[in-house]
Amino acid sequence: MEATEPGPPVCLRGPGRPWPPGLTAELVDGEAGVNVAVHARDATAVDLCLFSEDGLTETARLRLPGHTDGVWHGFVAGVPLGQRYGLRAEGPWRPLSGQHFNPARLLIDPWTCSLPGDVSHLAREVGYRWGSPLQADTTDNASRVPKSRLIDRDAERRAGAAVARAPHVAPGRMVLYEAHVKSLTALHPDVPEELRGTYAGLASAAVTGHLRRLGVTTLCLLPVFRAIDERHLLDKGLHNHWGYNTLSYFVPEPRFATRSAREAGPGDDGVRAEFRQMVDRLHREGFEVVLDVVFNHTAEGDALGPTLCWRGLSNAAWYSLDSQGRHLNPSGCGNTFNMGDPAVVQLIMDSLRWWVQAYGVDGFRFDLAVALGRDPAAGGGFQSRAPLFAAIAQDPVLAGVRLIAEPWDLGTDGYRLGAFGPRWQEWNDQFRDTARAWWLGHGCTRGLIARRLAGSSDVFQPGGRGPTAGINLITAHDGFTLADLTSYRNKHNQANGEGNRDGHNHNLSANGGHQGPTAEAAILERRGRWRRALLATLLCAQGSPQLLAGDELGHSQQGNNNAYCQDNPITWLDWAGADRALTGFVAALVRLRQRYPGLRHPQWFRGTPGSSGWPDIEWRTASGGAPVVADWEQPDGRLLVCVITVGHCHKPPRERLMLVLHAGENDTEISLPEGQWRLALDSASGFVAADDEPEVAVTTGRWTVGPITTALLVRQLAGGETL
Repeated sequence: MEATEPGPPVCLRGPGRPWPPGLTAELVDGEAGVNVAVHARDATAVDLCLFSEDGLTETARLRLPGHTDGVWHGFVAGVPLGQRYGLRAEGPWRPLSGQHFNPARLLIDPWTCSLPGDVSHLAREVGYRWGSPLQADTTDNASRVPKSRLIDRDAERRAGAAVARAPHVAPGRMVLYEAHVKSLTALHPDVPEELRGTYAGLASAAVTGHLRRLGVTTLCLLPVFRAIDERHLLDKGLHNHWGYNTLSYFVPEPRFATRSAREAGPGDDGVRAEFRQMVDRLHREGFEVVLDVVFNHTAEGDALGPTLCWRGLSNAAWYSLDSQGRHLNPSGCGNTFNMGDPAVVQLIMDSLRWWVQAYGVDGFRFDLAVALGRDPAAGGGFQSRAPLFAAIAQDPVLAGVRLIAEPWDLGTDGYRLGAFGPRWQEWNDQFRDTARAWWLGHGCTRGLIARRLAGSSDVFQPGGRGPTAGINLITAHDGFTLADLTSYRNKHNQANGEGNRDGHNHNLSANGGHQGPTAEAAILERRGRWRRALLATLLCAQGSPQLLAGDELGHSQQGNNNAYCQDNPITWLDWAGADRALTGFVAALVRLRQRYPGLRHPQWFRGTPGSSGWPDIEWRTASGGAPVVADWEQPDGRLLVCVITVGHCHKPPRERLMLVLHAGENDTEISLPEGQWRLALDSASGFVAADDEPEVAVTTGRWTVGPITTALLVRQLAGGETL
């Protein structure tokens, strides 16, 4: 593209420095400008391209003179804040060897913190000729690519420092809530229309009031980094609603900002401000904010994907390739970052620090986190002490943030639940699958459900971690909602345009005798019992519980268990049709959990007598005896009973808790331990004792539990009472 307009008075002053990465506004010998540093190993040259304010005219092209250890760098005087720019890199075009240099492709700065502009068709910006992937396309594409924008990073960090601090949530009291910004708010009748689907809407009084009533402490937001749609979705007229296709690791997604924020000024300043205001408001309302982050792969896809950034700056350096230059794919998305390259580790670390410092977020949930511990140069296997994990562990900025791993990927030996180190929490899919199997009629033993109920010590204790290391869940964004888990035997993903081939087939679901919606009272009753029993199991289990947004409302996705491309009422929460009784039940369960320390004990149970004389946990049969080996291994046993007796903060216990999980079809009589017991929870009827009301008296001796029931009975202890 030729310069047809006069550009800013810029001048290349010298080689500058190879650090920090990206463009950094600074003064050198009293002259204002930018230091430019671009990681482009194997490139033979890198150009900085400056553009007019509208991004249509290239006003200057400056070749970076410095080259140090794969970093091209230079100092350019006269570049003002707000300047639009892009990069070009020259080098070998050898697609079969993994090299895709093409200077006709304008590239996005990997470290840009501002990226306004249209990205709707970027998936089609490939570097080769259509139909001839081995031939480079030499047509300049700058007019179709959004331009990075220079901003004052120090000013952004100062703004982030002004964000209200998050409340401190003790590990045992954390209740996570996984939500999508737009889906949570798009149909909420009490959110002002102009705020629906936005950051501001999520922080509105209607939403925060709902979360507060539920007892949520920590929001985990699905991806909010700037992302694009994949080419196959563009061809079908669909969108990547979830956002697991990251284009920029420092820029908030503008489609979740209000119209007024998007139109505030020439760049995306308003979007950044609104995101920061959301975090500030959520903190002031008592919530932590955790971001779901996707560092395992990028929006550039496989070798036939677009050339937007990293591919054009050295595909072979940024991505994991085999010895023939082909992409390794443990992410299942076509490409995976090369976690053995220092530039990749630095990019991720800088991104994490940026969201903490510039926006005040409180933690991160790492998508397919096993991929982040794979170094192709070291054989490609997972390492719990991989370079990125070591960098995170020692970083002072990240010292207090929450770290949550999705502990698997699609590569060899990719299932690594329990393999992450200190400070890490992990999604516990074994809890999910065992709880589903127990309640919904699939194969499950008492021993399996007991392990999960007690915190999965078999998974986390060998590594020296406590029960709260496990993030217990029944459902998540990826899979059935709770309503669909109990209404569909099989997935119904036809709306995704892939012939129902996508999504999980192993759902451990049930439908009660009819697939999908029904008006039959008996089926609806059974489904309701299942849902309440599953939720009660989640919130009465040791570990850290996570709820999926909408489960408390009874939201259905019409049987779609892979709704990533459904930006419509399939994923938008149905507030108008909410099951208010279920919502109240979930809120009462959270209060029950917070009321009784025995439901959130931060230490492993030992099964031996404590200072009170009672064991901290005692497993019982229906007759009141201790289970023998055959009782634990019985595959069709659907009754589990335990008694928990623990104090709080080294104080004597104030109560004994008897937890009953009965998934059978008939009433069952159980023997009660000595003393007067009162009913605090009966999931079958939806009863949960309120904080200011006494539990329902039961009796001594024996008690009958109904089918498909999670129950909690409480015996209050007098001060200092012991066995």
